[in-house]
Formats: sequence, C-alpha cells, structure tokens
Amino acid sequence: MDLKLILMTTLLGVFYYCNAQKDGNECISANAKYCGECIQAGAKCGWCKDPGFLNQGETVSARCDEVQSLLKRGCDEGMIENPHGAKRVLKNKPVTNRKKLTEQARLKKLKPEEITQVQPQKLSLTLRSGEPQSFALKFKRAEDYPIDLYYLMDLSYSMKDDLENVKNLGTSLMLEMSKITSDFRIGFGSFVEKTVMPYISTTPAKLLNPCTGDQNCTSPFSYKNVLKLTSDGKLFNTLVGQQHISGNLDSPEGGFDAIMQVAVCGEQIGWRNVTRLLVFSTDAGFHFAGDGKLGGIVLPNDGKCHLENNIYTMSHYYDYPSIAHLVQKLSDNNIQTIFAVTEEFQPVYQELKNLIPKSAVGTLSANSSNVINLIIDAYNSLSSEVILENSKLPEGVTIAYTSHCKNGVVSEGESGRKCSNISIGDEVKFNISITSKGCPKEGKSETIKIKPLGFTEEVEVTLNFICECECHKEGIINSPKCHFGNGTYECGACKCNEGRVGRQCECSSNEVATEDMDRTCRKENSTDICSNNGECVCGTCECKKRDNPEERYSGQYCECDNFNCDRSGNKLCGGHGRCECRVCLCEPMWSGSACDCSLDNRTCIASNGQICNGRGACDCGSCKCTDPKFQGPTCEACPTCPGVCIEHKECVECLAFGTGEKKDKCEEECSTFKVIKVKDRDKLPQPNDANYPVMHCKERDANDCWFYYTYAVNNTEKEVHVVEKPECPSGPDIIPIVLGVVAGIVLIGLALLLIWKLLMIIHDRREFAKFEKEKMNAKWDTGENPIYKSAVTTVVNPKYEGK
Repeated sequence: MDLKLILMTTLLGVFYYCNAQKDGNECISANAKYCGECIQAGAKCGWCKDPGFLNQGETVSARCDEVQSLLKRGCDEGMIENPHGAKRVLKNKPVTNRKKLTEQARLKKLKPEEITQVQPQKLSLTLRSGEPQSFALKFKRAEDYPIDLYYLMDLSYSMKDDLENVKNLGTSLMLEMSKITSDFRIGFGSFVEKTVMPYISTTPAKLLNPCTGDQNCTSPFSYKNVLKLTSDGKLFNTLVGQQHISGNLDSPEGGFDAIMQVAVCGEQIGWRNVTRLLVFSTDAGFHFAGDGKLGGIVLPNDGKCHLENNIYTMSHYYDYPSIAHLVQKLSDNNIQTIFAVTEEFQPVYQELKNLIPKSAVGTLSANSSNVINLIIDAYNSLSSEVILENSKLPEGVTIAYTSHCKNGVVSEGESGRKCSNISIGDEVKFNISITSKGCPKEGKSETIKIKPLGFTEEVEVTLNFICECECHKEGIINSPKCHFGNGTYECGACKCNEGRVGRQCECSSNEVATEDMDRTCRKENSTDICSNNGECVCGTCECKKRDNPEERYSGQYCECDNFNCDRSGNKLCGGHGRCECRVCLCEPMWSGSACDCSLDNRTCIASNGQICNGRGACDCGSCKCTDPKFQGPTCEACPTCPGVCIEHKECVECLAFGTGEKKDKCEEECSTFKVIKVKDRDKLPQPNDANYPVMHCKERDANDCWFYYTYAVNNTEKEVHVVEKPECPSGPDIIPIVLGVVAGIVLIGLALLLIWKLLMIIHDRREFAKFEKEKMNAKWDTGENPIYKSAVTTVVNPKYEGK
C-alpha cells in the first residue's frame, strides 16, 4: 500500500511539473511563425527581428521567446519587438461636490445632466494579449439627486381596500420625498390580467363587469398607464381616485406584462435620466414565460412598447416575458424595482428579488396603509448600495473588479463589483482591470460600457487591440529575400505565401516529404533523420524545441544541444561555463569537464598566509590536507585536538540554549557554527558514521547542568550536534519528604501505642494468672473464725421478765 501511494505521488508530481513547464513557456508553445502571432501568445513574449539571430537548425519560431531569454541568447534589446498596451482618459469630469461650491451655487437647483456621480466618463485602452490595463472608477452619491417614481398597482378585486389608501398617496408621498430630494415626480399605472380565457371570463356580461353580485367593477385589462410621471401630487390623487377595481379568474396576475411596458415605454411613462423607481404593488403571484400557452398564446414577448392610448394592446398576442428578459430590460433602462407585496407572498418575491439586481421587497399591510414607509425604507436600502455592471465583452476579453468601500473594506471577484452602506456624499472607488487573450478576428476596436446599476451615468471604454508588431508596417511584400518573392519579408524573417515553406520559402509544400530531401538531413552512416531531434524541411533540419526555453537543439543535423553537458553541484557546467554541443566551455580560471575545478588558489590561503596552512595542497580551489588530524577549507581546523570542547563551549551554549557568557554577542562571534539539535545522546554522530573526524564533548553550562555535543568540520562548516535538553541534577522533592516525615511520626506513634498496649495485656494476663494460682492454693477453715472475739460485757435489760 505504501509503495502504491509513493508511486502515485511521484506520478502526480511529474504530471504537475510537466504542466507547470508547459504553462510557463507560452511563447515557445505558440510556435509562432511571424511577429504578430508571437506577441499574441503572452505578455512576456518578444520577437527578435535581427536577421542573423538564428543558429543553424533553429526554426523561425525560435525568434519568439521571453524577452529575458532573447537577451541571454544574444539578441540586442533594440532588435526585440515587445509592444505594450496603454491607457488614455478622454473625458474626466469631476464628481459633483456641493460642499466645495459657493453658498449661492449650493442653493441653485442643478439640472440632472449637470450632476456627475461617476468619474471618468470616457477612456480608451490599448490592449496587448495577456497584459492587463487598469483604471480607477470613482462613484459619489450626489445630494438632492432627482427621483422619478412610478406606482404600478394590481387592481384585481382582492386589492379593493388597498385602492382606497393609495388614492391619497400622491400628496403624502410628495411630502415625505421632499426630505430626500427637491426634484420628485410620481406616476401611476394599473394591471389585472390578459384578456383571454382562462385568465378572465369572456362572456359578454363578465367582460363588462367581472365581479359578482352587486359589485360595480370596471372591464378587465392587461395594463393601463393612468398617469404619466408628474410633479403634481394632487393630480395623482384625483386620477387614482377615479380608478375602479376589476377582476379575473386565476390567482396569479399579469404583472410581468405591465412591468415590461413600464420599462420599455420610456416616452409614454415620462422617464428622465435620473433615479428611476418602480413600485410594484400586489397581493398575488405572477405569470411568466410559458404560461401564455394556457390561453393559446405562443409567441415570445418581443420586449417592445405596445401602448395605444396608454393601454397595452398586445397582451392577447405575446406571451408573458421571462424573468431573464425582464432583468435585461430593467437593467438597460436603469429601473430599480420595489416589490410591495403581502406577507403571504414574501418568500416568492424574495426569490424574485435575488434574480433581479437592484431590487427590494417590502411587506405590504392588508390594506396598503404602510406603503409610504415601505417605499422610503426600500429607497434608502437601494440607494445605499452601488453595483457595477458591464455590457457584453468581446471574445477573449475578461474584466476584474476590486472595490475600495467605506471604512477601508476591500473586496475582489464578484464582491469587488459592489459597495454597501453608502450615505449621501460618500465617495467609493473601484479598480477595474481589463485583459485580452489573443486578438479579435478582424482586430477592430470594440466599445464596452460600465455603469452602476440603477443609474443612468456610465463609463464608455474603447478597446483597441495590438495585433501586429511595429516592424510589420515595414514588411516587403514578395521580397527577393524570400526565394524569388515567395513571401513577405518582415521583422527579420520571411512570412511565406500560401503553399510555400522553409526559412526562405524555398520549397513548395508538395515537395517537403521526398526521399532526396530526407537524405540531406541524415548524418553520415546514420539512418536517423535530424538525429531524431528535428524535422527535415526542404532538405534542411529544423530542430524541435524544448519546453524549457533555456534548452535548445542545434547543428546541421540537430546533433548538438546545450543541456546534456556534465554537471557539478546540480548545475550545468558547474555554473561556471556554457554548454555548447554537449561540451562545457569554461569561464576563465575554471577547468574540468564540468567546469568545477577552480584555478584560483586564493581560497586555499590560511590565516597565517600559507597555502593550506602548510599542511596540505591546493587542488581545484580547495585544500587536500595531508595530516588527517587537520581539516577545513585551509587545513586549520583540528576537531580532535585537546581543548576543542572548552574552546567552543560558549558558542555552542549560546546558540543551542541562549545562555552563557556570549549570549548577548552570539550572532557576531559564533556565526560560523551550524547547530543541529538531537533528542538524546544516542542520536549524536559517532566517529565511524561520518567521513570526517568527530569530537564528543561534555560541558557544564551556566545553570550547573551538563550538556553533550559533538564538534566537527564538514567541508567549510563547523558542524555541531547538541542534545536538546541538558542533564541537570535534580533537587530534593519537598512534598514527599514532608509526607514521609509526617507518615513516619504517625507510624512511630502507632507503633509505640501498640507496644504499650501489648505490654499492658501481657502484664494483666500475668497478674490474673497469679491471682488464679493463689486462689487455687488457698485452704480456708470452715469452723469458727479464729480472729473472732466475743463481747467483754453483757448488758441485760432489767425490765426483761423472761416472758
């Protein structure tokens, strides 16, 4: 199992290495035949136009390489074609800053076109393939910016009580919005449903009054533009007050048809180039593309305006728009949408909001009484966020955004397109980087536009592409240098006409693979064409290229290369020469097959001025010591001589443990030591393990601990192996001692008590036994008590008569 794992790891490593090699040499991989093709391969690629640059056997594509590689190969810097892109700002009007204006200018009402929120407005970029061009875009939210608000309301029967509250919306909303802007306009539109079955009942009676009972409802309609955008709030109240509820059969409504017409009918709605808000008010879901099939409507929505007398007339002809179509039209017309819906349909419209940029959802009360607060909150939410979008990019062009928002917040990727929590007067910046890969087919200029969503202002960016080198303009068509005019001589090489090949276009493509031509590409007594390192083209070997740009085949038969010479220290020719045709050509003062033998003996001079300290000979710049006790670069080190351990003790102590007399000047005085820590003494190098003498040392440090190390001189380094933990004498452990003493005292006390108790038991038993013995031996007389004495006198009662 371990062997398989190692094998898989090795193969993966080789695979990724090879991929990295290929990815890192895009200039060579391009196999460019002319200068324009070369510079399109990558930003690092250059083309050497020096006519004598190529060596024998090298292909025309060898002129294309990384610039640094071309310089190393001997191409003069002035002969390298390496054009660069450029940036030019064409219109750069500063963003409006009212704080810098005079008092009179601040009080003056600015026209919408006089307010600038985006800078710059127009610029031109010249793009070189793979080379990004960047510019900064500044956005500042203007004060007192005009607002157009269009209120689009569902007039199906379920919205009857809502209509009553909306009738006074005009003046109330005008009053609230005056706190935000002095230039506010409001409009009103309504919608119900497509006027075909099964969405509505098409019976004549129901077409006149779709409601049941005694309810008086207006005829069903798809969308009606009731009031064009106006600054007259009272007119809004009057016209909305004249509206009547209608009805339909199914629950979802045809609101998408209405939104599409509001978005594309700019002239009828009266949109200005200002902040555009669309408030969509409903208590139901929505139909979308495909639902029209239920009514036999199969034509996709065309996204065009179809209002006649302010009524949408093509609802029976075109299907509902798709969500993607709506998103496109709302974005194209810079309309920000506020969905004012009841709580029941909040989840549906939240999902819709996630698909429509710069939109918001608010919870509408059952009778729309909170609609003004909803609109104000939604507007503040939408206007506090800026999101950049760009028009469709040309093929091969990519764009990257980096945002610099408030409080130093920097974001990249998709998050780099937006900034949040922007207040009026705040300024944010975006760094925009545009990169082209390759060149468009026709190489024509392209124009893209970048704008903040929901705003009419935009940045127009003209993209110009570098598809050819400057030397292309000096090309000579049908040049005699290209074999009697069979190609264009440009940038130091022939660009062959169709059907011609070869460095000078000397062959027809039909003549390339012939036996006669192949014969001239074989070395004497060899069957290999071009030594298996190239291809025979027009009787001449063109050597193949390597992934590594530093490695090349050359020679008449591609028999030579510059990477198969002897190596030293893992470096080709020891790093002191160059490889030509598999032989090292050494630099001065170097010799040997790998240029690894130095002829300079200055490195062998010891501190006493002698070569190798008089104890060896200088061979290829290093000393060969004749006395085995001495070693080092100049035979001055003697690791086994007495006193070595004491001599290096302080340096070892400070380097390994940071203690000792030299700890403050350790780096200065001990920089020549290489310290390697080991876990225990068994890991220290032994004399038989190394190819050089090793001295074992045991020394006491500043803390009175013993530390162990070995000292040796390995080549030019003083190599020290140290046991990482010193051996320190352990001090007395107080707790066990105290516990032992206490335990001893207790035990001794217990022992004395036991001994005393034992003695008392023995004594008592002896006394008891003695008592028992005496008791057994005693013989008592049962007669009169010998010690008894009778009374001396007898007293008789004289009165006693003996009765």
